[in-house]
Amino acid sequence: MDLVGLSLPLLLVFWQWTTTTGAAVTYWTYTGSVGQSKWADYFPDCGGKAQSPVDVATVQTQYDPSLGPLTPLGYSQHGNKPFSLYNNGHTVVVPLPGWMGLGGLPWQFTAVQMHLHWGNGAPGAGGSEHTINGQSSAAELHVVHYNSELYPNMSVAMTQQDGLAVLGVLIETGEEANQAFWNILNYLGRIRHAGQSVSIPAFDVQSLLPSDLGRYYRYNGSLTTPPCFQSVLWTLFTETVKISHTQLMKLETVLYASKEDADRVVMQDNYRTPQPLNDRTILSSFPLESVKVYTAGEITAIVIGALCGCVGVAVIIRFIVKTIRSTSSWDVLSSVRPAPVPRTKEPGKELKPDVALNTTTEPEKKEDHVPPPV
Repeated sequence: MDLVGLSLPLLLVFWQWTTTTGAAVTYWTYTGSVGQSKWADYFPDCGGKAQSPVDVATVQTQYDPSLGPLTPLGYSQHGNKPFSLYNNGHTVVVPLPGWMGLGGLPWQFTAVQMHLHWGNGAPGAGGSEHTINGQSSAAELHVVHYNSELYPNMSVAMTQQDGLAVLGVLIETGEEANQAFWNILNYLGRIRHAGQSVSIPAFDVQSLLPSDLGRYYRYNGSLTTPPCFQSVLWTLFTETVKISHTQLMKLETVLYASKEDADRVVMQDNYRTPQPLNDRTILSSFPLESVKVYTAGEITAIVIGALCGCVGVAVIIRFIVKTIRSTSSWDVLSSVRPAPVPRTKEPGKELKPDVALNTTTEPEKKEDHVPPPV
């Protein structure tokens, strides 16, 4: 491996360790005394105004017709050299060869590495760093690139405002296994402890990405781990990829954040919570559909309102039916009472005239009084 190849893993490890003003090395974690709520105390950029990740409120995004589909360069040309897979104590990392890059951006970007973020397997728990309308996904894949057109290497580019470009892929669970992700997950058992690495067969990196690379959100942000440099042009795809529940469980339970000779600490919840958007605008590569996207609270309110409405309609209908049944329809609708039907004369019998229906205008004849027989 050439000098550049050797330096990449060292540089990636350096992302997890940084030097403060007193030349002291500060170690960080996601929780605890040096957890993400304390990062800004040791890494000033983590308290900046353009931090990542963020929540994407889709109704507040702005359509930019100039954003075209991204073009992975060399992602499928992995060659014969194996990839490396290692546990840096915070995530699992795959360094990428320098011939891989990304087209469709303002500058030429060269691939550096990819890594994952996930949760703890609890029902309803998150795992992704970015969220869409407040909803998190099970996990998230990041593919990191540096601006090789303007800067000589990653270490220089990562400190510059236009130095990095990261692809964000949201991961959901499905019924079927994702064969592409087995290229990583099958080897986690060989790097269970922090600091361990292993060579794995090279594979098609593009197979990890969604099929639609033309629909995405774009904004300026930062690294999601210390030192949190605000140097990242983020691309978050709208289409998610799916892995099986078994694959997700493997990701959430196999790795340790601790070294082999230390107490075992399971590597879980290695994601940063969404940061304030502040005055930034999130762009979209597609126009916003007219269909409103509802939050969980709005959906709950709609369901409750619909149920109450149904109950109210049922009560009204019941009242009307009860009222109709308790009132004679002949009294209520006397003006439309149908004419009586004359009786059919039966053989041998004469029908008595219906006095009530006698419409004659002649005066009634007074009957003669007939004395009773003696």
